[in-house]
Amino acid sequence: MPVASMTGFARAEGSFGADTWMWEVKSVNSRGLDIRCRLAPGLDSLEPEARRAIAKRFKRGNVSVNLRVKRAEDTAGPRLNRDLFAQLTALADELRQGTDIAPPRIDGLLRLPGVLEPAAEDDADAAARNAAMMEGLNQALDALATARRDEGTHILPAIETLLAEIAELVDQARDCAATQPEALKARLKDLLDELLDAQTALPEDRLAHEAALLVAKADIREELDRLRAHLGAAGDLLAEEAAIGRRFDFLCQEFNREANTLCSKSSDEALTRIGLSLKAAVEQLREQIQNIE
Repeated sequence: MPVASMTGFARAEGSFGADTWMWEVKSVNSRGLDIRCRLAPGLDSLEPEARRAIAKRFKRGNVSVNLRVKRAEDTAGPRLNRDLFAQLTALADELRQGTDIAPPRIDGLLRLPGVLEPAAEDDADAAARNAAMMEGLNQALDALATARRDEGTHILPAIETLLAEIAELVDQARDCAATQPEALKARLKDLLDELLDAQTALPEDRLAHEAALLVAKADIREELDRLRAHLGAAGDLLAEEAAIGRRFDFLCQEFNREANTLCSKSSDEALTRIGLSLKAAVEQLREQIQNIE
């Protein structure tokens, strides 16, 4: 599966008998898969199937689905649930006793859920209409998936460019004079001379401990090795036939951790500049990754 964005929009229209409808589906970035459905009155039964269809296609993104239905003028109107209307009226009268509360308005009672019901229709017709509507939703979702993949084709080159920039910065850090064995030895010798010339002499075991800390702080080879390993992992993710956004986001956190450590260890101006450039490139990479599924 190519890299897909989490943003897109699609629409599908259809009809069945006297009914016409339009599905609109759109998606934006999200940490997980968040589905929101707004269906026309009387069609709430379609929501579970709609959610399954969305989850089958997408792993991440805030996906909103809107179904609008238009019925012909000669279609039977809604039916009044007289039993429920009578119960609500009686309850309102009971609650008003002993108070100066105005009686409820009829239009207010008619707005309550269940008071007005869709006109009765043949079960077979309803099933056929719902099936046709779901076919339209599937068409819209397929178009949305295509739109997200098309958007992903514009994001992928940016990701590859940033990975190449990070690789170049890692090479620059490796080749930096401050990371070479001779420079490390000279740096260690200068620091040991400072310790030995201190007014208060250090015990040998303390001196050995301080020397080991200085060596560890000056050596960034482990950070560079891990950064190269992360670059390999990033290439493997881009080659996968699956949704990679969440795992790539975790990988960016690892990139950032190593870049921070490199900067904290650096005592060389050139290496610090490289580390800061590396942090900036990693942050740009993270911003791009947050757009993909």
